Parts: sequence; structure tokens; C-alpha cells
Amino acid sequence: MGENGVWRAMLRPGFTRSALPWRAAGYLLVSGVAGALLCAGLLVAVAVAGVLAVVLVGLPLLAALALVGVPFAAWERRLLRLLGGARVADPHQVPARPGLPCWLRLRYREQATWRELGFTVLAAFLLWPVDLIVLGCALVVPAYLLGALPLLLVDGEQVNVLKVWMVRSPLVAGALGLAGLAVAALCAYPLTAVAAGRAALVRLLLAPGGQEVRIGELVSSRARLVDAFEAERRRIERDLHDGAQQRLVALSMALGLARLDAPPGSALADQLDTAQREAGAVLAELRELINGIHPQVLTDRGLPDACADAADRSPVPVEVRFDVPGRLAPAVESAGYFAVSEALTNIARHSGAESAEIQGRYANGLLTIDVLDDGGGGADPAGGTGLTGLADRVSVVDGALTLNSPPGGPTLLRVEIPCTPLSPPHCT
Repeated sequence: MGENGVWRAMLRPGFTRSALPWRAAGYLLVSGVAGALLCAGLLVAVAVAGVLAVVLVGLPLLAALALVGVPFAAWERRLLRLLGGARVADPHQVPARPGLPCWLRLRYREQATWRELGFTVLAAFLLWPVDLIVLGCALVVPAYLLGALPLLLVDGEQVNVLKVWMVRSPLVAGALGLAGLAVAALCAYPLTAVAAGRAALVRLLLAPGGQEVRIGELVSSRARLVDAFEAERRRIERDLHDGAQQRLVALSMALGLARLDAPPGSALADQLDTAQREAGAVLAELRELINGIHPQVLTDRGLPDACADAADRSPVPVEVRFDVPGRLAPAVESAGYFAVSEALTNIARHSGAESAEIQGRYANGLLTIDVLDDGGGGADPAGGTGLTGLADRVSVVDGALTLNSPPGGPTLLRVEIPCTPLSPPHCT
């Protein structure tokens, strides 16, 4: 139930007997107490930071206070569930890389962070007194009126109602109790209205803006496209492997059997031999094509073995060392493999290197792959070596590609991809 639903519920019969007024009271109570605690905490933190700023120690604390709105806003968005409201999405982007420095840089640049800080200041110094005053009036006044008669019977002489009216008559006290029931029912309306208004303010200031929603949609759609692209690559590879490749193998075998049946040294035997060699060449090209689309070893055994297989096929001697915690996401493994494959192709064609080395490691949520060669260096992404397209491919999975290739060498290509392991750890 969103805020519009709350307003509609207030117009329905039986609203005062529903649970909504009590939920609104709970919402204002929790938000009011949280705001009061926040106010006290901010005052103390600002005072301490101001004193320590004289010796520069308080400056980091003052900078950190700018981010106090991030957890408080997350709390406020969750608090909306007390009113039965729809979930409010987190407006923040996910950092491209793990680690506190990257998280801090992103948060300080986001508009959502400063909106949340503004709301936090508003909640700490203005909203919480309003919450508690409205709650107090809506609950304390009816409670005083309802308790007039019981208090009078206990005291035996008089009761001071609302600290402004001395009542000595049980009839008057009973009438005030009946009035208290009516006042409680009436107070349910402004109480719920204030809660709904506050919830609407939270949604207005703390929900993602139009640009943030579009960014979130673009990120989600890109992830879906990457997954669909990888699934389609695997399907094409499987169809070629199980279909066209098997037919070519059968054709090559049939040509070989026919050549055995042909008279030795005849023109027919020579033609069948030529046809068999051509079929073998086509089969080899098809296998290279399949391997370039999506190697089966990558699907079956993962990134380390796939990179080792690529290194075995390289004309340049390559040493491979990997330390990764099991299998990674298919898109991550695919991006890492093709980065290594393209790098080895460039080493063989352009570098003049005598040896190369591949190092892969996983730490703190980041997969890092280094490809180092002892060639002549001077690699230029703008020179048509495929590095630009490779960087685009890595960026699709939120990764980054860096190249250090001074003239004379050596050349280091590094790929960094944030990811999470999918299987238990093992080392290769």
C-alpha cells in the first residue's frame, strides 16, 4: 500500500477500526526516536570534529559526516514497510571495483548521496519533533480523557485532566471517557495523514531520480544482453561441434575408405586423396572457428584450463599460473579468456617476443589477469591490434583493461574484473 493507498483507506468506512492508524503511530514513533538519536549523535560528532579540526585530526571525521545520510536513508526506506508501502529502490550505483576507495569516490560523486544528506539534516533537526508532537497529541489527549474516571475512582476526590481541568464528579469523568473514545477516533485521521505525508517526503527525496532509474535500467539490460550473448555463443558452438563438425569427420572417413577402394596410382585415387586433404583442412578451420566462438574447455573446465590450452597453441612459449577460487560467472570467464587469447595472438604477430607469461589471481572480489611478454613493446591500442574492441568487451562485465608497453618492452596487459566465485575454492 503506497501513500495514495493510505489516503484512500482513510476515506473508507471502518478506517478507525483497522490496523492502519496503529501502523502510522508506530511509524511516527520509530522515526521520531531515530531522529532524536540522530540529532544527538550529529551534534556530538560535529562538536568533536570541530575541536579536533584544530589539529587536523577532525577533518576526516567531518568528511565522513557527509556520508551519514547513506545508512540513515537506507533505514528510512526500510521503515516505509510499517505503512505497507512498496519497496523503495536504492538509488546508488554499484562500484565498478571492490574496495573502500572506489566506494568512497563513487558515493561522493553521486547526487543521491547529497540528497540523502539533506534529508538526514532535515530529519535530525525538524522532522522528529513534529513526529513526536503529533504522536503525543494523538495518543496522550485521548488517553487522559479515557483515564479520567479510573483515576478519579482511585483518588476518591478529584482528578486533574490534561493538567488544566479539575474534575470531582464521576458523571463528568465518565462523560470525558466517552469523549476520549470519540477523540481517539478523530485523532486517527491527522495521525495517519502526517505519517503518509512523511512517507511521501521520504519517497520524493530518497527514491531514485529519473536519471538514476535510467542508469539502473541500462545496467540491468546490459547484464541481460551479456548473458543472452554468452548463451547464444555457447549454442552456436554446440551446434557446430555436434552438427557440422561431425558431418565433416564422417565425410573425411568416407573419402578415406573410398580412396582405399580406388585403384592405386589412378586419377580417381589422386582426386579422392585431394578431396580428403581438403576435408581435413576445412575440419581444422572449423575447429579453430569453434574454439574462437567459445572453446569447449572453457565451458567444461573453467578459465585456468582454457588459458592453458590457449597457451599450448601459441607459437611463443607461454608460462601459465592461475590462483582462482573455483568457477566464475560465464561472462567473466569468457571475457578473461578472450582477453588472454587476443593478447597471445598479438604477441605472436607483432611483438617479436621469445617468451610470455600469464598470471591470474583472485583477491577481494577482483579477478586480475596479467599477460607479460619480453617483446619489443610499443603496442598501441589505436594501431588496429584489437585492443580497443577487447577493452570494450571487458567493460561489458564492469572490468578494466590497462596496457603498459614502452618502446623496447616489456609489455604488460592487465585485465581486472570485479566478480564473485560460483564454486568452492581450488587452486591450479
